[in-house]
Amino acid sequence: MEFSADLLRTHLDYSKWASKRLVDAASTLPPEELARDFETADHSVLGTLVHIYAADRVWLGRIRRNPPARFLDPGKDMHLEVIRDAWPRLLDDWRSWSEGLTEESLRVPLQYTDLKGNAYETPIWQIVLHVVNHATHHRGQVSGFLRAMGHTPPVLDLTAYYRGL
Repeated sequence: MEFSADLLRTHLDYSKWASKRLVDAASTLPPEELARDFETADHSVLGTLVHIYAADRVWLGRIRRNPPARFLDPGKDMHLEVIRDAWPRLLDDWRSWSEGLTEESLRVPLQYTDLKGNAYETPIWQIVLHVVNHATHHRGQVSGFLRAMGHTPPVLDLTAYYRGL
């Protein structure tokens, strides 16, 4: 498969752009809508956004060889302020890390263990694309939650990002 460090950086930038747009939309919700349980794995708009943030944090921790011990701490992480303030800084950290990527380093496999202790080895390029894809999947869920509550979600399409919306 052909890809480049620049392409991965572009997709990390897209993920930050789309996440910010969705967090901005979520920030306008009253608390009862932010926490409304849609009976999905992460339950709510807030829960799903925090899930994306926590996954982004875990993967960057793995890449930097200092993963968090827990996926998330509900008492600390389950707050709108966290995804509004800490998540953009985390995505900036992803971007800073990606500045050092080269065509050769993308193919280097990363050895890590998941939170259950299972060992894996995955090339960096696959991890970056997974992180972006994972976030896109869950942003789609949140967009659906917003529609179900009568709100129009922001445009999050990759083509919209490319067009500079």
